[in-house]
Amino acid sequence: MTAPAVGSATNNTRPTPFGVQNSAVQLGLTQTASDYNAKYDTYLKLFSGEMFKAYESSCIAKGTVQNRTLKNGKSMQFIFTGRMTADYHTPGTPILGSGDPPVAEKTIVMDDLLISSAFVYDLDETLAHYSLRSEISKKIGHALAEAYDKKVFRKIALAAREAHPVTAAPGPEAGGSIINLGANNQYNAQSLVDSFFEAASILDEKNVPRDGRCAVLSPRQYYALISQVDSNILNRDFGSTQGNLNSGDGLYEIAGISIKRSNNLPFMVTGAGTGGSAGHITRVDGENNDYGGDFRTSCGLIYMKDCAGVVEGIGPSVQTTGSDVKAMYQGDVIVGRLAMGVGTLNPACAIELRAA
Repeated sequence: MTAPAVGSATNNTRPTPFGVQNSAVQLGLTQTASDYNAKYDTYLKLFSGEMFKAYESSCIAKGTVQNRTLKNGKSMQFIFTGRMTADYHTPGTPILGSGDPPVAEKTIVMDDLLISSAFVYDLDETLAHYSLRSEISKKIGHALAEAYDKKVFRKIALAAREAHPVTAAPGPEAGGSIINLGANNQYNAQSLVDSFFEAASILDEKNVPRDGRCAVLSPRQYYALISQVDSNILNRDFGSTQGNLNSGDGLYEIAGISIKRSNNLPFMVTGAGTGGSAGHITRVDGENNDYGGDFRTSCGLIYMKDCAGVVEGIGPSVQTTGSDVKAMYQGDVIVGRLAMGVGTLNPACAIELRAA
């Protein structure tokens, strides 16, 4: 069987100096995908200059709790002192200094090394229209920062459920507190505002310093505070010093408590499992501190920085393999690492909000 002649009705091609091409033009709207690919396969795909990324959540826990650097050791000890009493002196009785304050301690250990890594192949980096290496480094940094925030916020919630380590006379000292907003009230602005004033009262009654008090809410809670105008928390008579309804930003504090928002809260957790196990965060391998708990109704945190502590053996850093690995594998391994642990300190400074 012989092939149809070039240019015939059954062979719709014609010779050119560079080969053959279709002799009849087809409309782009009527041709199939395979026809389109065949027709335009020698043309370039242009890079628009836009990269659509997975957006990183804002990481805000660092600096809101106590932070210590751990060197030449596996853990760090924190000392607590309780209150002292004042008594009247009896004439002729020696003062022997026997009224020392009660003392307790807490130890925070480091978790195992936390890493986030990627392999950058030389050829991929050469062919890419964008900075592949810098983009991967950013993603690694955000992965570590999110892990940092989640650990800190879980420990603060757990601190709110703890008793104080100092129990001797004239104690026991006050422990953590829980404020119940009521079922399904996690987005009710008035309930949230009331909880801020209740929290401020609780902290004042425990003699917790006013400096360093802050709250962390989910983004939807934050915007509920602004949008539900009957809560009267925005200063609409004197400009935008306490909030701007137009921009949805600028709500700085309520009752002296600064407000932050984060997606890394243990907020109304609905994890895998059924019955009592649903909504529980469990301890995983590598965690030498226990960050697990039942967070099914947890919907916010109000705390002062002494409520929890972070010990860091290796701060957030990025490493890249050397020339020997590059020659062997024709690429680089980028590794982000962090060695840290979080523990509760003074539970009197921690308050958990619950939708219950």
